[in-house]
Amino acid sequence: MSSISSLRRLTVGAALIAAASGGAVYLSPSVASSDRGGGGPVLDSLRRRIGDPSATVPSRSAQESALIGASASNPLDVLVIGGGATGSGVALDAATRGLRVGLVEREDFSSGTSSRSTKLIHGGVRYLEKAVFNLDYGQLKLVFHALEERKQLIENAPHLCHALPCMTPCFDWFEVVYFWMGLKMYDLVAGPRLLHLSRYYSAQESAELFPTLARKGKDRSLRGTVVYYDGQMNDSRLNVGLACTAALAGAAVLNHAEVVSLITDEATKRIVGARVRNNLTGKEFESYAKVVVNAAGPFCDSIRKMVDEDTKPMICPSSGVHIVLPDYYSPEGMGLIVPKTKDGRVVFMLPWLGRTVAGTTDSNTSITPLPEPHEDEIQFILDAISDYLNIKVRRTDVLSAWSGIRPLAMDPTAKSTESISRDHVVFEENPGLVTITGGKWTTYRSMAEDAVDAAIKSGKLSPTNECVTQKLQILGSHGWEPSSFTALAQQYVRMKKTYGGKVVPGAMDTAAAKHLSHAYGSMADRVATIAQEEGLGKRLAHGHPFLEAEVAYCARHEYCESAVDFIARRCRIAFLDTDAAARALQRVVEILASEHKWDKSREKQELQKAKEFLQTFKSSKNAQFHDGKHN
Repeated sequence: MSSISSLRRLTVGAALIAAASGGAVYLSPSVASSDRGGGGPVLDSLRRRIGDPSATVPSRSAQESALIGASASNPLDVLVIGGGATGSGVALDAATRGLRVGLVEREDFSSGTSSRSTKLIHGGVRYLEKAVFNLDYGQLKLVFHALEERKQLIENAPHLCHALPCMTPCFDWFEVVYFWMGLKMYDLVAGPRLLHLSRYYSAQESAELFPTLARKGKDRSLRGTVVYYDGQMNDSRLNVGLACTAALAGAAVLNHAEVVSLITDEATKRIVGARVRNNLTGKEFESYAKVVVNAAGPFCDSIRKMVDEDTKPMICPSSGVHIVLPDYYSPEGMGLIVPKTKDGRVVFMLPWLGRTVAGTTDSNTSITPLPEPHEDEIQFILDAISDYLNIKVRRTDVLSAWSGIRPLAMDPTAKSTESISRDHVVFEENPGLVTITGGKWTTYRSMAEDAVDAAIKSGKLSPTNECVTQKLQILGSHGWEPSSFTALAQQYVRMKKTYGGKVVPGAMDTAAAKHLSHAYGSMADRVATIAQEEGLGKRLAHGHPFLEAEVAYCARHEYCESAVDFIARRCRIAFLDTDAAARALQRVVEILASEHKWDKSREKQELQKAKEFLQTFKSSKNAQFHDGKHN
């Protein structure tokens, strides 16, 4: 009876969506904003500036000077606290509206939650299911909106984002019908923002597409799969791209700069700026602004408590653990998603940057700058995926494991905890301090737009134009094509220094060329030039495409100030293979020392910090675990 009831509800929901989709798809307010950002002289000027092949971000010292120069008599329009996806998005949105903007980040751009995501750009299949079964139009609007943002994000950063087919296994015919209908509804809701149509594959076809998928096991047989499409991204490189694009648009962005206190106007009690410490030098300075935007993610409550220690917390932190496995666990170009396991959780395996990322957990946690996955969480993921694979799942195959803190937000003005949501919250609790938190990577752009709208209202600011970010490509996107890697392979060589000090040429092979093209977009030529002309064409670690030239490029053009900045956020080797990252560390530090003129003491300090950082990624080599099922 429950199966029949579920299908009936699904059918009713489909009818309601079909009836509502015309208005919801074409008349939603966010689509109206895209009409505003569709063109015009302002957007054309920005595109030329960001797309200029010779464009260079201002130096770190220039950015710090701009923040110091924001005095009480000549304040910034907006000062953003937090350099994650939302904070960088706010800085870009505000700067492209002609406002005077600053951004400070305690660690590095994307050092927190934004680099530890599932790597998916999704509309929310589960939210659609809730909308249908609860007949909840509010949830349905969230899905419409997320699908719109998904398509736009892929178009605005095509080198870092792409469509990914995801396979959902079905072990009885009810599941086949249920998932097929549900995912066809997902297609319907996407409307003109559809990536590709979902479709059913037989068990035999599914095995050909995903060879490691189990066809039999535990008194069940695979009846087929339904494949649908969502987006995938290189999250931290996208975040760094947003910060650098904001800098090109005129924002003064500064990483490794921590807010130690907020400045309050004693007469009006309005927040008018912040006292900031440069964590690289220890120097402190004050930076004034008409509005301060708190985009500190899981740490936004600590900023709010700078105003009032007794303020009510609004973050309900949730831990999401992911593990990375060798590429043979999943085929290139096809993910596996199980919407509901035996204990009701979602499990997935996705190809990502030549490896397989699997997850995830969703459990309560405490807020810490360097969250670590627990061994039982890693074992849970291994247990869950082993139910769906025909290969032995081993703990020793785990190349890296990490934990990210999801900042689930509760509106502090709400009367009950039922308001805890994965949607975002924007509010001004204290005059001059606008807080934005919650939400998800997919909708960072619209979250930023809402926060800037609130800042303009709070500070009575005068932007030169409305929001244009919906149609604004980020740095590296202009002129990029999927075939751009071929020009790198044909036009450049990798000049490598041997252990004897001799420089010898090496081919710019397909793996290296594709990596550079997808990581740096149209800026990849600059990295390839460094590899060729400065003898930095050697790979940093065997089996990985990352080149020494990337370290020099990121130090010069992407505000890469530490070894951890590089191995975790500019290049993803810490997330992909913790032990390979450890092997690459010495050379990374040597190149950064040359670029930043470090002394031997600083080099030693950087090596130690990076090794401690890598200890929080529980690969099979540095994990503490007992003999058991997956050894």
